[in-house]
Amino acid sequence: MDVTLRQLTAYAAVARAVSFTAAAAELHVSQSSLSRAVADLERTLGMRLLERDTRNVRLTPAGAEALRIADQILSAHRAGLAQLGRYGAGERGAVALATLPSVAAVLLPPVISAFRARRPEMTVRLLDGLERSVLERVVDGDADFAVSTVARRAPGITLRPLVRDRFDAVLPEHHPLAEREEVTWEELGREPFLAVGTDSSVRRMTDAAFAQAGMEANPTAEASSVATVGGLVSAGLGVSALPALVHPLVVPGRLVRRPLVGPVVERRLYVVLPTRRTLPPGARRFLEQLEEFRSTADALPAGVAWEEADDGAW
Repeated sequence: MDVTLRQLTAYAAVARAVSFTAAAAELHVSQSSLSRAVADLERTLGMRLLERDTRNVRLTPAGAEALRIADQILSAHRAGLAQLGRYGAGERGAVALATLPSVAAVLLPPVISAFRARRPEMTVRLLDGLERSVLERVVDGDADFAVSTVARRAPGITLRPLVRDRFDAVLPEHHPLAEREEVTWEELGREPFLAVGTDSSVRRMTDAAFAQAGMEANPTAEASSVATVGGLVSAGLGVSALPALVHPLVVPGRLVRRPLVGPVVERRLYVVLPTRRTLPPGARRFLEQLEEFRSTADALPAGVAWEEADDGAW
């Protein structure tokens, strides 16, 4: 049954006004085209909806039921278009963001809070994990974009610099190295070292730093969670090296941080975008919120700094 929205709109206007002349004026169409639309609707439905003569228009019982259903259909159509419009404006829908745990817990919460305050119909899905899984989620389409470290550029993604954070020595409170203003990687490597697991980008960078300092990383123990590593350090079981952004995740305890030198090592975090997909409107609005946060937010945690902004549009 090929009933069109134009026919339903025409019929509903005539049925409510009980006048072809008034309905034509309301819709800004000719009376003849309105009459054809109503006649076509009656022919398609196979029933008479209006009784009309030269002076009067009356709804038949079928016409009254048709008006009720037409109003439902037209109302649902308007509501659907309004929802689509809000989606297109980035006011409705969901943002899927893959990221590292430290970014999810430390950097993004105020951005998400401001985003949701402005766009309460938007939801944000945080897919936190380690670097490899984070990047795979973007390439596979599970995430709209990511905020992550990147060991090497891969096909299918574009990188935009966001923040960098410096590696610090993490030491028990009364450790001899805690008396120093700075600690070298060589000095740290002579101590029992507590490492993050081998599948972490933090471990990749600490291993590389020790190699650059002429040391071989031989962890006394390792754990997948930076909070666990911090707890082990606090208990006096060894020392570690962690980037500044993860320090809020370490349970407060009897430990201190000292800048690491020889070499100075900074972890760079990027906004990772898919190259072969268009960002959904809500994801673009979220990235605009992130850029606003970059330009107006208070100082980041010690050892963390914004990278120079990319002027390209999202």
